[in-house]
Amino acid sequence: MMKSETRIISLVISSIIAVVVVGLAIYVLGMVKILPGNYTLYLEIGVWVIGVLGITYLISLLIKNRLGPAIGLDNASSLSFVVRVIGYVLAIAGVLAAFKVGLGEALAAGGFAGLVLGLASQDVLSNVFGGIMLLISRPYKVGERITVSTWQYSLSFPTYPPKYFSNDYLIPGYTGKVMDITLLYTIILTDEFTELRIPNSIMIQAAIFVHDKNEKRKIRTRYEIPKDMEPDEAIEAIGRSLQDMEGLLEPPVVRILEASQNTLVLGIDVVSKSIYEEPVRSEVIKRATKALKKMREDSIKLNK
Repeated sequence: MMKSETRIISLVISSIIAVVVVGLAIYVLGMVKILPGNYTLYLEIGVWVIGVLGITYLISLLIKNRLGPAIGLDNASSLSFVVRVIGYVLAIAGVLAAFKVGLGEALAAGGFAGLVLGLASQDVLSNVFGGIMLLISRPYKVGERITVSTWQYSLSFPTYPPKYFSNDYLIPGYTGKVMDITLLYTIILTDEFTELRIPNSIMIQAAIFVHDKNEKRKIRTRYEIPKDMEPDEAIEAIGRSLQDMEGLLEPPVVRILEASQNTLVLGIDVVSKSIYEEPVRSEVIKRATKALKKMREDSIKLNK
């Protein structure tokens, strides 16, 4: 057993003992009239709420750390989420029981109270219900690499020439590994190793691209060549240079996309077995540059 798990277990046991001891002390002080009755009730409620929420939180951490390797990180995270929800339910049930509120009375009072609380904390509640819906629908799992595209967090589009009549488009999104799904947030470690917390109410509306470890990707690389270069020869040279490129699943396709005043913009499309685009694009650019450099050198030699 790891030190962190031992520490969590000791904290759980210590918390249970502390809640029991403090609760008994408050009860005894109330019985001997040292504490007024109302204060005793409020203190007992406070101890119950803090104790239940704290203990269930520690248990959820223990489940995630202990059961993660056995049943999978995603299943352990889901079970941990359920435990936290149960903790909130028990805390609310304890408060209602302390005030001797029956189920019928709670439902009757819940209409007005629910309206007030709903208006006051609609964002919080929407995140909680969003987290529950994510747990049920499971559009993505903890440990998966995803791209989140949503209008609430739009990205700025880069502009680069020639862009006047271009059909290119970008999908604004945030890509990273799902680390956890809490009551309020989905925690993503982005490809830039920055922790991103997106509210669950937004995640339930967003477009989610789930990336498989063995996925194939069509990657387009824009490459400009001068207009005085023969385009057919350049396209043929680049195509030959990519034939033996590692990881390609289909023959590369090179075509002219656009033309500016001084250059032609080539689109080099490759289908590669890769999660990330940048390493593939980097290799394509290096090979294309070497191929065109060699083509120029050969042309110079022929003209001499």
